[in-house]
Amino acid sequence: MNVFLVALALSTFLCALTTGIVLTFAIIIMPGICKLNDHDFLQAFKAIDRIIQNNNPLFMLVWIGSCVALITAAILGTGHLEGWNRALLMLATILYFFGVQLPTFVVNIPLNNHVQKLELGTLTSNELREARTQFEVRWTRWNGIRTTLALVASLSLIILAIRLC
Repeated sequence: MNVFLVALALSTFLCALTTGIVLTFAIIIMPGICKLNDHDFLQAFKAIDRIIQNNNPLFMLVWIGSCVALITAAILGTGHLEGWNRALLMLATILYFFGVQLPTFVVNIPLNNHVQKLELGTLTSNELREARTQFEVRWTRWNGIRTTLALVASLSLIILAIRLC
């Protein structure tokens, strides 16, 4: 089997799983925990994020694996593809790295780390409200952006895979 096609299949699968992760945060996790009071909201997010920050092996396999597989597919694809097929692969790669991975590392992770450092039991109700507001609005907005771009990147990979069949 062609190494490029294996890399494309794997990157499509792993990027779609990553899309599912950020989509789950956008449509289930954040809307669910936003119903909680400020302390419980921050505590719930800390608990959820701690699972990721403890380098959960399956999460890491999907998240890091998607990057490795997509880079491999993009490098191999430049030699195997042309025209619209190459454009779809490059679009997916650019959107995924600049629209999903970059915001994750520049915005979401620093916000997560800030929340992890909060000693919730020592904060007043006003400090809890302020901490939540500073976190939730920006985190949710950027998660929406990365979710949208992850969906488009994954869809581009799926369309490319269909075109190559």
